[in-house]
Amino acid sequence: MPYTLPPLPYPMDALAPVLDKTTLEFHYGKHHQTYVTNLNKALEPFPELQKLSFDELLANKASKVPEAARQAVINNGGGVANHNLYWQILGPKAGGEPGGELGNAIKSTFGSFATFKEKLSDASVKRFGSGWGWLVKTPDGKLEICSTANQDSPVSEGKKTVMVIDVWEHAYYLMYQNRRPDYVNAIWGIINWAEVAKRFGRS
Repeated sequence: MPYTLPPLPYPMDALAPVLDKTTLEFHYGKHHQTYVTNLNKALEPFPELQKLSFDELLANKASKVPEAARQAVINNGGGVANHNLYWQILGPKAGGEPGGELGNAIKSTFGSFATFKEKLSDASVKRFGSGWGWLVKTPDGKLEICSTANQDSPVSEGKKTVMVIDVWEHAYYLMYQNRRPDYVNAIWGIINWAEVAKRFGRS
């Protein structure tokens, strides 16, 4: 299969108590895997597209994909790419505040880390229905907060994804039920800022 489920960079129980083992077993092992399976199925007729990176596949609203399969690729390709990033930017014994160039850029753009945290949390909590809260880098290199619905990715609009908060119910409902704000507040305690900084620093 051209696209595969990447291994988690930590054990299933490593993010507790913010996210427990059962949540990861369902979220990563079931939901994420389903997006991988369905993406490969959608691309079966198009072997030339199966070699593309996710940035290439999803660019310009997946314009390289024939129209008959385009929405399936946006839904499932976005689902794979978004989740790949989500798991990477989480980690055990993480949290705190970023330093270095990322920390300076956040303070320069948003005034303070506290303001940045408040704005990204707000964008995530207020996303109607299912979706994502994002920190992205625009084509001119500036940081920006946005949110997307369903499995849409800012990559489709030419932006680089730096950090993400998953606010689909399956990301948190087993532990937090309908308390999305509590989940979003807790997730800051397991943000792997070294990984976020790495993504911020890429060209």
